[in-house]
Amino acid sequence: MAEKYSKAFLFQLYTMMLKIRLCEESLVQPIMDGQIRCPCHLYSGEEAIAVGVCAALESKDAVYGNHRSHGHFLAKGGSMNAMVAEIYGKETGCSKGRGGSMHLIDTSVGMMGSAPIVAGTISLAVGSALCSSIRQENFVAVAFFGDGASNEGVLFESMNFAALKHLPVLFVCENNFYSTHMPVKECRPDIPIHKMADALGIHNKLVDGNDVLEVYQAAVESEDLCRKGGGPAFLECHTYRLRGHVGPDDNIQGTHTDIRPAEEMAQWRLKDPLIRLEKYLIENNIAEKGDLLKINDQLKIEITEAHDFANNSPYPDEKELSDYVFK
Repeated sequence: MAEKYSKAFLFQLYTMMLKIRLCEESLVQPIMDGQIRCPCHLYSGEEAIAVGVCAALESKDAVYGNHRSHGHFLAKGGSMNAMVAEIYGKETGCSKGRGGSMHLIDTSVGMMGSAPIVAGTISLAVGSALCSSIRQENFVAVAFFGDGASNEGVLFESMNFAALKHLPVLFVCENNFYSTHMPVKECRPDIPIHKMADALGIHNKLVDGNDVLEVYQAAVESEDLCRKGGGPAFLECHTYRLRGHVGPDDNIQGTHTDIRPAEEMAQWRLKDPLIRLEKYLIENNIAEKGDLLKINDQLKIEITEAHDFANNSPYPDEKELSDYVFK
C-alpha cells in the first residue's frame, strides 16, 4: 500500500489531520475558562473522515457540514484564523462573529456552510448537486452528517430525489455510535446504516473511518462515480469522538454527563486515526519521528497565531445587531 501514494501526499494527509486535532485541543482551555462561550462540538478522533474525503475532492466541489464541522471546514481549505475568530465570536470570523462554532462557511474554497439542525444541510447538498447537473458544471456535492441524522426523514427523501435524478452527491455518514448520548443501537434497528441506500439502488460502502487511506480510496471511487453520471453514492464511516458530545467532556455546570463506558473509550483510543497514520508512516520508512515532530511544532505556531488573531480582533458592533438577519 505504501508505494501507492507519494510521500508528499501522505505528509499532506498527516499534516491536515494533525492540524485539525491540535486546533480542536487548543480550544479546550478557552472553553473551560469561559473565553469561548458558544457550544463547541469537537472533532477530535474523527479527523480521518474529513481529511480522507476532502483530499479526494476538487476545489470546485461543494461541502456541507453539521454541528461538528471544524474538521470539514479546515480539510476543505478554510482559514484557521477565520474559524477560530468565529468561535470566539469576533467580527473577523468567517460568519462575522454571528454564527459561532456551528455556522462555518467559506464559499471561496467550497465550504458552503454548516448548521446544527440534525440532517438540516443534507437537502442543501442535494440542491447543489441538482445545480451541478442542470448547469453541467461537473462538481460533486458532499453532505457530512452523523448517525443520528440517519433517523431523519429528510435523509431518505434527499436520497430518493438524488437517485431519481442521478445527481452527483456523496452522502457521508460519520457513525460515532452515539446520537448525542444515546447509543445508536437503542434508536435504530441493528442494520448497517449504509444499507439504507440499497433500497434506492445507490452505490454504498462501509469503511473504517479511522483509517484515512481507506476513507480516501472509498471517496475517490464514489466521487468518480458521481462525476461520471453514475448517480449518488453513500459512505458510512465508523469512528469515535474522543471528547464529549459538546465541549471537552460534556461538562455542564461542573457535572460530568458523558455516559460512555470507560472500557469502550479506552479501546477506541487505541484506534486513534492519528496514531495509526503515524505508525504507518514510520513502519514504512516514509517518515522519521523527527519529521513528524517538526510538523507538530510548525502547526502549534500557526494555531497560537490563530488564537492571537482572534483575541486581538473586535467583537461585532452592537449597532449592527439586526444586520444579516432575515426580516
